[in-house]
Order: sequence, then C-alpha cells, then structure tokens
Amino acid sequence: MSDKPIMAKATAVWLCDNTTLTFKQIADFCGFHELEVQGIADGDVAVGVKGFDPIANNQLTQEEIDKAEASPTYKLKLKFYAAAAGEEKRRGPRYTPLSKRQDRPASIYWLVKFHPELTDGQISKLVGTTKPTIQAIRERTHWNINNIEPIDPVALGLCKQSELDAAVQKANAKKAKDGEAMSDDERRKLVSTEQSLGMPAEPKMPSAMAGLETFSLSDPRDDEDEEDTRDVSDADSFFNLPDDDDSED
Repeated sequence: MSDKPIMAKATAVWLCDNTTLTFKQIADFCGFHELEVQGIADGDVAVGVKGFDPIANNQLTQEEIDKAEASPTYKLKLKFYAAAAGEEKRRGPRYTPLSKRQDRPASIYWLVKFHPELTDGQISKLVGTTKPTIQAIRERTHWNINNIEPIDPVALGLCKQSELDAAVQKANAKKAKDGEAMSDDERRKLVSTEQSLGMPAEPKMPSAMAGLETFSLSDPRDDEDEEDTRDVSDADSFFNLPDDDDSED
C-alpha cells in the first residue's frame, strides 16, 4: 500500500483550508515540497482544485489531525487498510483517467507505427490498455481504425518520456540479445533524443540516380567516331561506280 494519500494535491488543498497544520506537516503527508504547500495556501498553486476530504475518504482520522495540530513536529500517518495490504504488488495495466481513455487508440497506433519493437505487454503497461485492443490496431481491424491518427502518448499525458525510453531500450536490448540485427533507426532509439538529433545525417543516393553507377562512363565521342566511320564506308561503297572503259565494253 502506498504511504501517500490518493488525490494528494486535492487533499493538501483541504488540509490547508480546514486545519491549522504546518506547511511541513502537510507537505510530508502529501509528498510535496513545503514551498508548494505554501503556494497552495496562498492561492498560487492548484488554482481551481476542489479540496478532497481525507477523513470522509478514510485516509485520516480526526484524532490523527488533532494530534498533529497540537504538536507541530508530529507527522501524520495514513490510515491503514488491512484489506489493501499487498495491493501494490497487483499486476495489470495502469489506470487511465476517463478523460484520456478516448486518446488511447491514437497512442497505441503511434507506438505500433514508430516503435514496432515494443511488445504488446509493454504497450499495455505504458498506456493502460488491453492486448486485444493492441492486436486489433496492429491488424487494422479496430472498429474505428479509419479515424485514428497516431499521436505520441507522452504528448497525450498517458505516460512519461522516461518510461517510454526505458521500454524502448529494454526491447532493443532483448532484440540484440536474441541475435536479431538492428537497423540504423533502431540503434538511434538506444540513445537520447538530444544525441539522436545531433547525429550527422546518413548520405543517401537520390532514387532517380539509383542504378546509374552500373553504366559505363566511356567518352560519348567514341560512339560518334564509330558512327562516322560506318557512314563513310557506306558512302564509299555507294559511290564505287565502274570505270568508263568497263562500261563501254
């Protein structure tokens, strides 16, 4: 079980508005910096966030808050749930907020398109989806596939860039270990974005020039000389008329 409350920022808002706890006590309990809690109290941080009552939601007891208010050095303790012991070990896809679930197909499409080395299990953990959904998008059998545009899951807020980078590096490392050859593009994915952008571009022959290197580079005048020679020989044979004496005979 986590040692921090759910909806920590909203809980901090409620504690600032409804208790006399110090900023440090609230910061320690919610997992924030003391200055951030001060910003919440001053109205500079978490503007518009509605307070989340930790007592009504079984995260704190009133007795615990009373102890902390009476002693500024006392640290609040999150209410223990016996039924939730070991819950952090539960495996499965991550929770995705309702407001972002409609963006998951676009992020799956992006991952499938630009990071084909990722397994369905890795994609499932990154964006909180199921393997049948990933498979449907891979095979283009998803019911809305014609309207899905690939969008970076980091830009959508479905995962962190560090999580995506770690998954890609792990997938490429496994691929290399299994003896599969990696392309240049896949090798670039093993380094950071800044390093990849700093790499020199690989020289490529324009498609219109491909194959021309097999042709002979001989002097075109050689062909012209041969053609002229043939023309001259043909002219000589054409004008090779019999002598006048032979014609009289």
